[in-house]
Amino acid sequence: PARDLGLLPFEAGVAFLAGAAAAFAAARLRPLFAALAGVALVGLVAMMGWLVFGRYVLNDTPTWIERAATLAILAIAMPVAAVGVRERFHLSVLGIREKLPLGVQRWVAMACDVLMGMFGAAMAWWSWELVDMVGAFKIPLLGISQGWTYAPMVVGGALIVLYAIEQVLHDIFSAEAPEQRGVAAAFLEKRAWNRAFC
Repeated sequence: PARDLGLLPFEAGVAFLAGAAAAFAAARLRPLFAALAGVALVGLVAMMGWLVFGRYVLNDTPTWIERAATLAILAIAMPVAAVGVRERFHLSVLGIREKLPLGVQRWVAMACDVLMGMFGAAMAWWSWELVDMVGAFKIPLLGISQGWTYAPMVVGGALIVLYAIEQVLHDIFSAEAPEQRGVAAAFLEKRAWNRAFC
């Protein structure tokens, strides 16, 4: 596959080492950020429970929960969205790509991964500018810097870049065609099922 893309042996070796380093980092970071998102989700559920209890039982609505819940939702959504790039569980429409020859499918998959990485880089960059811009201001009712509102977007964007690089290098060095979904995937799964059980 690397030869098909016109890479020289030295270039392929350097790209392979870079891919191995990216894959190692990505594999180590994924469980960490998934665990942090899980903790944030548990915190969000606890906050919503306290909000309902305070409002309807104590007749004293805890006003800080709305702002804290926003932070928890961002802490859940941004890293998990980045992990979705690595695990490829985001919604995608692959009908046209799957009709193309396998070599062209690889190029289309790489182009999509590059675009995803560019999106992550832009999100991280401009979110960092927002963190810098509003960092001196406090979030009302919480008393912490407003920069924390945008910090998960910086982390999520950086992770998207890392995982997109990993996926591009996987597309280059994998001997297999890009993953199949849709009609082609269903057909392959049916064939595998028939071979295993029929």
